[in-house]
Amino acid sequence: MQTGRVRSVNVAPKKGRSKEPVPQIEIRENWGVVGDAHAGMREDESHKGWAHRQVSLLAWESICKARDAGLDVKEGDFAENITTEGIDLLTLPLGTIVRIGTDVMLELSQVGKVCHTKCAIYHLMGDCIFPREGIFFVVRSGGAVQAGDSITIVAEGTGTCADTPQSALDELAATR
Repeated sequence: MQTGRVRSVNVAPKKGRSKEPVPQIEIRENWGVVGDAHAGMREDESHKGWAHRQVSLLAWESICKARDAGLDVKEGDFAENITTEGIDLLTLPLGTIVRIGTDVMLELSQVGKVCHTKCAIYHLMGDCIFPREGIFFVVRSGGAVQAGDSITIVAEGTGTCADTPQSALDELAATR
């Protein structure tokens, strides 16, 4: 079973910007990160298909690739809630259950995303890694998370997540 650790926890009160590292975040079941602009997204007309994207993770190793390409970026710059280290996020199938620390349980609901509007990082670099290397989870059990917390794969997924709408999967497939 893979294990890793939390390198940074990050929050932004408004969408469309980098998230700032903070000492600790509170993750709420079926909601996301308390105080973050992306928390609480639901299936409605204004946020169609986002209810399954409650918490976002990006590997420090992915950020290091961007740094190696010459970009001056840090944790949170790609708008991820949790920056991880030592766990290969991109090998995890949908439905994988991850424990962070002792209380938080997340279920992998989406790998990557479609970038409809190019972010500041994209315009600076000509590319943004989050659409390919960021992953999203729904919150099954909430709690506090801070840098240094352990990340453990509790159960490997089967490739599906009941919370992921087919339209999100179809949209991603069309871009790959």
